[in-house]
Amino acid sequence: MNRRAMDPKSQLPARLTRSLILLAGAAMLSLSACSGGASSEAPPLEGAAIGGDFTLVDKTGKTVHAADFAGRYRAIYFGYTFCPDVCPTDVQRLMLGFHRFGKANPKLAGKVAPIFVSIDPERDTPQVVGQFAAHFGPELTGLTGSAQQVAQVAKSYAVYYKKGETTAPNVYFMDHSSAAYLMGPDGKPIALLPIDVDDQGKSVAAELAKWVH
Repeated sequence: MNRRAMDPKSQLPARLTRSLILLAGAAMLSLSACSGGASSEAPPLEGAAIGGDFTLVDKTGKTVHAADFAGRYRAIYFGYTFCPDVCPTDVQRLMLGFHRFGKANPKLAGKVAPIFVSIDPERDTPQVVGQFAAHFGPELTGLTGSAQQVAQVAKSYAVYYKKGETTAPNVYFMDHSSAAYLMGPDGKPIALLPIDVDDQGKSVAAELAKWVH
């Protein structure tokens, strides 16, 4: 799978998104990796046209809207369950960071909703997405939907995805951007979570500690 990362503000190439993440990481060095509290800095994604309402379904087939998460921070990742490498690694790092943050700040972690949204509705049924999410912890909510519903939410989050060549019946890869968004209780974008850092979730935990209060 060709991994892409897009800058949510301008949809620029991955190197600029990497720069944004590195800048956020540098700012985190002055903070304790697991201390909760609001940052005095402006959120990196403040004012970005990301997010909005959506209509998807959970593992039980129940309709889920963005409003169902109102009042909670949202850590949202877009991927697909048949992904052989990138998606499982990214989600693992996201949830390692979430659990590390939760161990130090259980009350604050209760304000965060980790969410996995499938960009492969053709294969990712509610049951399949539910099973995938369960591998990473009961806190992770897996969502899918119709092709139209997925396209709508992906567009609102500036997520790129494209179905690859089918090499056998129901066998294909999905080319897609790779980013984990931290959204505020009001649904507005705050920052990208550094899921590209292989440090057992420490960087993700530090970023959560920086913004969740």
